[in-house]
Amino acid sequence: MAVKQTAGRERLGTFAPKFAALNDDVLFGEVWSREDRLSLRDRSLVTVVCLMAQGLVDSSFQYHLMSAKKNGITKTEIAEVLTHAAFYAGWPKAWAAFNMAKEVWAEEAAPEDAMAVHAASMVFPIGAPNDAYAAYFTGKSYLAPVSSSQVGIYNVTFEPGCRNNWHIHHAKTGGGQILVCVAGRGYYQEAGKPAQLLVPGDVVNIPPEVKHWHGAAPDSWFSHLAVEVPGTETSNEWCEPVTDEAYPKL
Repeated sequence: MAVKQTAGRERLGTFAPKFAALNDDVLFGEVWSREDRLSLRDRSLVTVVCLMAQGLVDSSFQYHLMSAKKNGITKTEIAEVLTHAAFYAGWPKAWAAFNMAKEVWAEEAAPEDAMAVHAASMVFPIGAPNDAYAAYFTGKSYLAPVSSSQVGIYNVTFEPGCRNNWHIHHAKTGGGQILVCVAGRGYYQEAGKPAQLLVPGDVVNIPPEVKHWHGAAPDSWFSHLAVEVPGTETSNEWCEPVTDEAYPKL
């Protein structure tokens, strides 16, 4: 059964509500759900080839590659599909598609190889093990300072399944945090709300006093820039971990 899609309403609900409804309710709610006529696996193949043929290797293409993998497309099959399509859609388009497909299917390699592939997919360094904050993470994370003047900016990388604890950014005025997703696939969740899937190009504005967590998807490395929003009397309150029981339900 197709996963219920909410991206249209989340991103365009107030700007283009009709388009958002057509995206979520018709394209995904009706067309993708007609599995009795065409399986999710086959729909993923069609969609990947159509996007590649147009040269649309952006975050939407990555989303559909991840869906293709989830729907049963193997690394061997996606390589053969893209190779075949290259002769009809164009060689440069295939190169661009392969670069993204390698990242999506990277976890089939050894962990150290998957980490290297992830590092090669972004312009920012992975950095050193995030030992200073290890007590507030489930799994292993890495930290690379990008800027320490004017505004603090850090590249935070999570191994598959790694996530930080629930936490709150406190501030008397200003404050909060901005996340800019740069590689891989992860999640962000605020207390009382469903988790939000994050892919490269996504930006999350986290207000102060909001309890939340963020981290990698179970099967993908994930990196985001963490931008510290200036404020007065700022502090972080670390809370309970995201439990192993709750995390797989995302």
